[in-house]
Amino acid sequence: DYEKLRDIIKTNYGLQLETTELSVKGWNWGETDFSNGNLVFSVQNKDMFEIPLKEVTNTSLTAKHEVMIELGGLDGEGSGGKDKRKGDQLVEMRFYVPGNKPQEGEGEEESAANIFYNLIKNEADIGDAAPGEGIVLFSDTLCLTPRGRYDIDMFPTFLRLRGKTTDYKIAYTSIIKLFLLPKPDEAHVLFVIGLDPPLRQGQTRYPFLVFQFVREEETDVTLNLDEETIAAQYEGKLEKKYETRTYEVDDAVTIPSEFFKSYHNHLAIKCSMKANEGVLYPLDKSFLFIPKPPTFIPHSEIGSVTFSRVGGGAASASRTFDLKFNMKSGVDYSFSSINREEYANLNEFLQVKKIKTKSTEDESSGRYVEMIGESDSEEDTGKRKRKPIAQDYGGDDDDGESSPDEDFVADESESDVAEEFDEDVSDTASGSDDNDKSDDDKNKRPAKKAKK
Repeated sequence: DYEKLRDIIKTNYGLQLETTELSVKGWNWGETDFSNGNLVFSVQNKDMFEIPLKEVTNTSLTAKHEVMIELGGLDGEGSGGKDKRKGDQLVEMRFYVPGNKPQEGEGEEESAANIFYNLIKNEADIGDAAPGEGIVLFSDTLCLTPRGRYDIDMFPTFLRLRGKTTDYKIAYTSIIKLFLLPKPDEAHVLFVIGLDPPLRQGQTRYPFLVFQFVREEETDVTLNLDEETIAAQYEGKLEKKYETRTYEVDDAVTIPSEFFKSYHNHLAIKCSMKANEGVLYPLDKSFLFIPKPPTFIPHSEIGSVTFSRVGGGAASASRTFDLKFNMKSGVDYSFSSINREEYANLNEFLQVKKIKTKSTEDESSGRYVEMIGESDSEEDTGKRKRKPIAQDYGGDDDDGESSPDEDFVADESESDVAEEFDEDVSDTASGSDDNDKSDDDKNKRPAKKAKK
C-alpha cells in the first residue's frame, strides 16, 4: 500500500512521500520548533504532535514560566455558531518553559517563556500590530465582566482587548448581540456585547462582555482610515472623526423597552441572583441580568413567571418579593430581593408581553399559619398538643368544611377542668392542689435510716 500511495502522490502532485518516525512514549516534556506554519513538539528528536499556527487564536503568559495558547481557528471561532465543529475539540494548551536565555546583543538574560511567547505571537500573526495601529483605540476602558481595565483596539476584521496580564482577540463575526443600557444610578451606561462562541479564560466562559462608561464622558477620536477607504469599504457608514459621548459611538444596539418604567422611573430593577447583586432589564424581546453572571432570557423561551411573597398575610410584612422564570426547557432562573413597589409595574409589563404569570402566596402563607398554630399549642399546654387546624388553600373541595356532630350529647353535670389562664380559677383551689401535691411527695419520700 505504501508503494501504491507513493506512486499516486508522485504522479498526481509531483511530490515525494517521506516517512517520519514519531515518538509514542507518551512523555509530556521535550522541545518545540516552528516548521511550515506548525508548532512541532518533539521528544528525543522524534516528532510527537503538531499544532497548525492558523488555529491559534490567542496566547498569554499565565505565570512566570508558563505560556498558554488558545485554539479555535476559522471553524471554531468567528463563525457565529454556523460552521462550528461537532464533537470534542482541543481549545487550550499550556507549556511550562523553565530557565533564562541571554538576549541578542545584550548581556541581560530574558525568560525562556517570554521568548517562546513572543515567537508564538509572531508566527501565528496574533501580535503583528502594536497598540494604536488599528482603526481606533479606546484606552483604559472599565470592563465589569471579565473584571478589569482594557485597551480596546479595533481592526478591520477583529478587535483586541489588551489587559495587564491577558489579551483577547475577538472576531467581529462572533458578535451576535449588542445592548446599550443605562444604569439605575443615572451616572453610568453599560455596553454589553454578546459572543458566540463565548470568550474563554481557563475553565471560565464569558458569553457576554459588560463595559461601563460614565454618562457624561465625551470622546474625541479620529479613525486611522483615509476618506477613500471609508467610502469604498464601509460605504460611508463610518465618519472620519467622532466628537460625542463615548457610549454613543456605536448605534446599532438594543435599548431598554419603552413599555417598562420602574417605581422610581428607571429602566431596570435592582435584584439578586443567588448571592450576586445586579440589575434586571425588561427588554422588548428578552430579559437581561447584569453584571455577574450575565443572564439572557428571551421572551419566546419563557413558559411562565412565578411571583413569591407578594400577597397578604405573613408575607405582607416583607419589603421585597421573589421572581422566578420557568423556562420551556425546564431550567429556572430565580431572582430575589426585589422591592415590593416594583411588583405592579413588572406584572403589568408581563401582561403586555402576554407572558403567563402566577403566584404561590396562598400556599406558602397557609403552611406558615399551620406551623405557628402547632408551636403555640405546645407552649400553652406543655404536655398536650392541639389538633391541627384545617387550612383553606383556595380550592373548590367542600369536604374540608366543618359540620356539627349530631350524635354527641354533652353531659351538663360535668364541668370543664379549670385552666390556669381562666378568669374564674380560685386561689383556694390552687392552694389545695399544692397541699395535696406536697402530701403525696411526703408519702413517696423514703424514710431516713436510724443512726447506730
